[in-house]
Amino acid sequence: MDAPGNISWAITATALVLLMTPGVAFFYGGLVKAKSVVSMMMMSFGSIGLVAVLWILFGFSMSAVDSPTAFAGNPFADIGLSSLASGEGSNVALLSVAYGATFAIITVALISGAIADRAKFGSWLIFAGVFATVGYFPVAAWVWGGGWIMNLGTTLFGEDSGIGVIDYAGGTAVHINAGAAALALALVLGKRIGFQKGILKPHNVPLTLLGAALLWFGWFGFNAGAEWLAEDMGGVGLIGLNTLGATAAAILGWILIERIKDGKPTSVGAASGAVAGLVAITPACANLTPGWSLLLGAVAGIVCALAVELKFRLGFDDSLDVVGIHLVGGLIGTVYLGFFATGTGLFVGGDARQLAVQVIAAAGVLIYSFVVAWVIGFVIQKTIGFRITNEDEIAGVDQVVHGEEGYALANA
Repeated sequence: MDAPGNISWAITATALVLLMTPGVAFFYGGLVKAKSVVSMMMMSFGSIGLVAVLWILFGFSMSAVDSPTAFAGNPFADIGLSSLASGEGSNVALLSVAYGATFAIITVALISGAIADRAKFGSWLIFAGVFATVGYFPVAAWVWGGGWIMNLGTTLFGEDSGIGVIDYAGGTAVHINAGAAALALALVLGKRIGFQKGILKPHNVPLTLLGAALLWFGWFGFNAGAEWLAEDMGGVGLIGLNTLGATAAAILGWILIERIKDGKPTSVGAASGAVAGLVAITPACANLTPGWSLLLGAVAGIVCALAVELKFRLGFDDSLDVVGIHLVGGLIGTVYLGFFATGTGLFVGGDARQLAVQVIAAAGVLIYSFVVAWVIGFVIQKTIGFRITNEDEIAGVDQVVHGEEGYALANA
């Protein structure tokens, strides 16, 4: 396991995925008001600090279970990972822990986009820590660590069925999880002052494009990183091509909808389309042919571009479209596999069983994550308060919470 090739790929993939959270910070930072950019980026960087520590202390231990009926692993099994670190051939094993930490980090960081411009940083960190512990760590165990989702096909259809939930890199555990939690927090905190279509525009479009570029770059490690054995990485070529193709098709799908609806394709739309495509291909990157991946990307770009309008019709303020992109995109990618997964999809040599397990897994994570996030957010709001005051929101959360400005031009 500690062959040089294994170690090189492990640390490369880990670095790529870690870079995605600063990418989220830039992507979100450009979309908010100028007086909220520091706060928005700090929510991502704060997530890195807190969630990484929790993952090393007990999160990794919680992310694997001995039985499909277990809720999560034992958090006290190897606190601080001293036993793992002392084992033979531990380099790749420890890097796999670091790699897993990057998934936990970005899942939590993604949620922050739903409450931009109006959240207390301390309250956010409390939410982030509690949600990581009871929201992400158990779900990771369900999906990848031997839990009920990983064993759902066997439970329903038997060991010889060849059916199992497909979530290669996090459609359920990361994106549906984060999107459902984002919806819950948006409802708990309520709308921003001045929430109305066309009023709250991005303050720095190039910053958002930079964030999208960093996300796309890092996503190759996100999707292909699970191919740990460098000498046996037969699936990496397909994963890389599908990650590229679906994302490109989603850009075209999103800007097409913008052109039809609004008369003009936008750069923010292109960036959002790219992220929607990346989200949708995440669970499916190793289980679709390139052609079906292109179709998935186009569908994700089109549907997510329409879905982001729902917040105005339904009256919830998902500030930076975490619901429309990550929840909807994650659902699309997860359910799409039920139809088009190579060999088991309904239209590609399989039957309805693959679709059934995909829908059950997606629904289970969505409901659980929404309820958990709503309860945590509600308790915080009713005790120490989660939302800043209206006066502080008008003054700007950067100055009020952090005592900083994103653009101190007077000091230039």
